[in-house]
Amino acid sequence: MDKQTLIDHLNEDLASEFGAIIQYITYAAKATGPFRPQLAQFFLTEVADEQARQDDEAAHRRRTALALVLGVGLAGRRHADGLREVVPALATRGWPMSVDTGRPEVLRRALQAGATVINAADGMQSDEMWQVATEFDVPIVVPFLSGPNPRAMEMVQRDPVEAIIEFFDARLRDADRYGLRTRCVLDPGTGFAPSNWPWDERYLYQKRVYSNLDAMRVFGLPLYIALPWKETAQHDELLEIVIRNHPEFGRVHYPAKVRSFERRIAGE
Repeated sequence: MDKQTLIDHLNEDLASEFGAIIQYITYAAKATGPFRPQLAQFFLTEVADEQARQDDEAAHRRRTALALVLGVGLAGRRHADGLREVVPALATRGWPMSVDTGRPEVLRRALQAGATVINAADGMQSDEMWQVATEFDVPIVVPFLSGPNPRAMEMVQRDPVEAIIEFFDARLRDADRYGLRTRCVLDPGTGFAPSNWPWDERYLYQKRVYSNLDAMRVFGLPLYIALPWKETAQHDELLEIVIRNHPEFGRVHYPAKVRSFERRIAGE
């Protein structure tokens, strides 16, 4: 076994352990009932056990630019209460943590507990979310949403690149009112979609967006992409397009796969 193969296998093992950590964190946040504190602590103990298996954790974080995404979405107070226990425990590990939510009260509690990035599930379309953002010196991921309601996304009926740029322009004008433009990170929102959107149409939409990421750099702000992860030829094609466009940030399910694509493209 050569050195690169060994590194690839180690990365796969670490990615699996990281996946287990995310599962335990999710279970801790969603535990309910009279024994919720005990269940949450049990799952967080399992997180520590998984971390203990990573012999060179610090070096791996540097290699993979590891960060956690806490997916709360539009969940309400119960999930916010869970975050008060989960986030401080994770903050002790020194990982950047984004909280993915569109509820101002959940956002505030997560940031108070130690989250370090706002990932706005509502597209930062409310003044209340901007007001919370002014209280914390953290980056703000602003995703494109095709409509005001994240639970009822609309189909984009025109060139998606133009629609996305217009949306970002409007949101950044909102950001200017609060002095927050320079803290924004732009997400073209390809991870959001109407539930009835056929994949063949969604694939062409994403290909158009990913092939024109440079057009979104007109604002001079970093880009954040939900990287394609499913095991199909079309998803792999989309992933390669994204990597060739060098977004500053990405949300990944399988870091080792992304690294292998990066190495292949770099070797061309």
